Amino acid sequence: MANGTLSEPLLKQIDYKCIFEEPSALEMAYAIYANVLEFDENGQVLNAKHAERRAAQYIRSYMDSDYEVIPPFEDWEIALYQPPPKTDLK
Repeated sequence: MANGTLSEPLLKQIDYKCIFEEPSALEMAYAIYANVLEFDENGQVLNAKHAERRAAQYIRSYMDSDYEVIPPFEDWEIALYQPPPKTDLK
């Protein structure tokens, strides 16, 4: 994502690098990706491409107000959480 190589076709012709100048938008793109990821019992990612697509849909909607995210984001996909403590608890 940082070098403009998010491999989602819906961003193919869109220069989305300006998202890095808007911390809230960047935070949301990463939150969607992290919230959508699913893992098996061994920690193997099961749906990386789906998570990437959902994050790309958010970026596209941020860059293009006419773009409609289908299906719309669910609350759990766009949930933001508190950052971890500044020091390790352990």
